[in-house]
Amino acid sequence: MSTDTFEKTSLGWQLSQLQQQVGEWLEYQFYRFQQNLPEFAPISISPWLVNLLKFLFWLILALVLAWAGWRLWREFGHYIYSWLTGGKNASNSGAKVYSNDFSVGIWLERSQQLYRQGNYREACRCLYMAILQRLHDTGIVLHKPSRTDGEYLQLLRSTVTPIQPYETLITTHEQLCFGNTEIFSENYEQCQQAYREIAQE
Repeated sequence: MSTDTFEKTSLGWQLSQLQQQVGEWLEYQFYRFQQNLPEFAPISISPWLVNLLKFLFWLILALVLAWAGWRLWREFGHYIYSWLTGGKNASNSGAKVYSNDFSVGIWLERSQQLYRQGNYREACRCLYMAILQRLHDTGIVLHKPSRTDGEYLQLLRSTVTPIQPYETLITTHEQLCFGNTEIFSENYEQCQQAYREIAQE
């Protein structure tokens, strides 16, 4: 077996190296601190205190990293999922990640907040997500990560009437995800009107 087939590095090894380097740095800092301590007072730091401080340092670091990872996943998880699936069905991957997290009411509230901030693109996307959640909650069309906007429309044509409000929201969402179309307040108002028509059914 040639040496080219062996791993030259791995994440686990790099993390153990980082841990060792940080541990050595901490020991060095404590050593320097202890060297200067006798000048002020005859106190020395016991080894169990050093170990406790190391443990607390790693615990705090792990908690901060876990919190940061969780926040990043909540913010960018749908993009990561889309990338992992090869960039296919970007709209549906977002629907899958978000649809179970928020109710229709929360999506509508977020849409209003974003509209007031002038972020019409995200406000329209939130209305789209509210419709997907509504369809899922009512059992008309359940969420599937493999489903495209076109497939949603095809399913809706055979199950709901009128279809026009759904077409407005879904085609606007397609423009958001796959086009460079700029979204204005008029577009948002059209989407909001479409949502109202759907909600009145």
